[in-house]
Amino acid sequence: MLNPTVEQVIERIESFAPPAFAEPHDPVGLQLGNRQQPVKKIMVTLDVRPEVVAEAIANQIDLIIAHHPMMFHPAHNLDFQDPQNQMYADLIQHSIAVFAAHTNLDEIPAGMNHWLAQALGLTQCQPFNRQLKADPTVKAYLGVVGQLAQPQTVQQFAKFCQQQFQLTGLRMITHKPQQLVQKVAIIGGDGGKFYPAAIAAGADVFVTGDVYYHTAHDMLAHGLSVLDPGHHIEAIIKQQLPPLLRQWAKQAGWSVTITSSQLSTDPFQFI
Repeated sequence: MLNPTVEQVIERIESFAPPAFAEPHDPVGLQLGNRQQPVKKIMVTLDVRPEVVAEAIANQIDLIIAHHPMMFHPAHNLDFQDPQNQMYADLIQHSIAVFAAHTNLDEIPAGMNHWLAQALGLTQCQPFNRQLKADPTVKAYLGVVGQLAQPQTVQQFAKFCQQQFQLTGLRMITHKPQQLVQKVAIIGGDGGKFYPAAIAAGADVFVTGDVYYHTAHDMLAHGLSVLDPGHHIEAIIKQQLPPLLRQWAKQAGWSVTITSSQLSTDPFQFI
């Protein structure tokens, strides 16, 4: 068995989550590193932050696979007093490559939003919220809608959602906390602007993160109940992607160790 190269790992991931599914300005793909570098150890993370890089260095990781791209904006300088720039230097110094699968992982049929729907025990799941691409044959959907096994009140479902995602708190947006709901729409990350698509899909309740104040008022005006469990629920990638990577490695005959970051990169705390 041989160690795969960074390029070989990228090719396998992109066969699962093709870049054609990504949003136009989303910087998915290889962010840093040598495509021909052999890979002995892979670490999966939601975010690439200085503490995550320190963890990767300590564990002699060769390739970090992240959901959120490390570089959303170009660096204006490489002054190492900036922690972000120092992080880039640390990655280069230790020959750690970084790859991101972001909205392409969100918009495939079996990707991020499917994983989140599974975590909530939804059945009869269907994609919704079609995203048009340059290639009209690409069927990309940013969201999943499905059914709870039994109806719950909005309040009960909020508690269930909090439990399933192991949260210390979440935001509930509703005029009717005791209303029974069964059809749930979910979009991981910052999906508040897509609430009209959730309404069009017939959802009783919409789960998404980073809901803005004025958008929340608009949701209420339309009679939609919404739960905001935060952006960090997408850390589910750390549970869901490693088994796939191990399966692909076995099929390809690769010798590679696959782990997940043990750190929480959620910047928020409830007090």
